[in-house]
Amino acid sequence: MTLGPVEYVVLAFPGNKFTGKVAPALADIVEKGTIRIMDLAFVSKDADGNVLGFELTDLDQDEARAFDGLGGDGVDLISEEDLHAIGEELEPNSSAAMLVWENVWAKDFAEAVRKADGEVLDHDRIPHEVLQAATDWAAEANKEESVS
Repeated sequence: MTLGPVEYVVLAFPGNKFTGKVAPALADIVEKGTIRIMDLAFVSKDADGNVLGFELTDLDQDEARAFDGLGGDGVDLISEEDLHAIGEELEPNSSAAMLVWENVWAKDFAEAVRKADGEVLDHDRIPHEVLQAATDWAAEANKEESVS
């Protein structure tokens, strides 16, 4: 089975303000075939510090409705230990979602690299704030250069 690169993210929602509002944007990139959800799970920490991990199937119908069609492919890559570790990092009265996905858009490229005996030497994400600061700086520098 050929896979594209697989990534994960943990999204924290302080104050247990997780409402599912991110689900439509996620559904959009799934429907477009950009990514494939492999696993999705949630964890919460109450005000007393008690941690509870749960899957989509554990949500009530109203909560789960926001995630229709995003349930993952049943691989169960996220373990109870993962959820517990995430929960330990959360502030009290917070929740988090953990998402594991395949970058379907990169599948053919990844396979070509593998067939060429290539390997990833380095890979990282540039945080949004860093990228924004760099583009703001570049725009300002270009403005000053145009004036000179």
